Amino acid sequence: MARPRTPLLSRELIRDVTLRLVDEHGLDAVSMRRIAAELGVRAPSLYSHYATKEELLDDIADAIGESVDVSGFAEDDWQEALRRWARTYRDALAAHPNMVPFLASSPGTRPVSLQASDAIHGGLTRAGWPPRFATMIGASIKYIVIGSAITSFAGGFDDHIDTYNERYPHLSQAHRLREYAAEIDAESFDLVLESFLRELGRRYEMFP
Repeated sequence: MARPRTPLLSRELIRDVTLRLVDEHGLDAVSMRRIAAELGVRAPSLYSHYATKEELLDDIADAIGESVDVSGFAEDDWQEALRRWARTYRDALAAHPNMVPFLASSPGTRPVSLQASDAIHGGLTRAGWPPRFATMIGASIKYIVIGSAITSFAGGFDDHIDTYNERYPHLSQAHRLREYAAEIDAESFDLVLESFLRELGRRYEMFP
């Protein structure tokens, strides 16, 4: 029988299957053996493409990071650049919430992450922000986005009215929050982001 013209495995295929498994089952449930079984091969076949599971997850993290827009930092409007970065960053994480713990805790050594950090820091310092402030602004946006992506405030409430009705009178409508969780969470994110940008604008005007 003739050999296939293209390899059965590729980094892209392995990455796509792994991300689907993470999305469906979570990080802890995914192993190289399980990925191999999903692909119909044995685990050693994966190691010619990825030496470790962490290397594979780093590659997935880079792929997710490529959808985050930091192009605005090459322009003059640093506030709009921060706004675009934060919103596309949140969208990227919201599409794969089970990857958020890895993205939040893994070291910042991935090329895509470092390229984005370089663009952000460069754009802010060119706009006149001192390097220390530029670093804190980048960190603050990360805190806002990760906090928003890792959990849903509105989705954390019970949808049974009896849970709150008598014992917690100020939460008499809390049972309705889950129904509007996506809307409330998105608007809450915008509220804190825009408040943060306004405060930054005020501080920016104070620099000589």
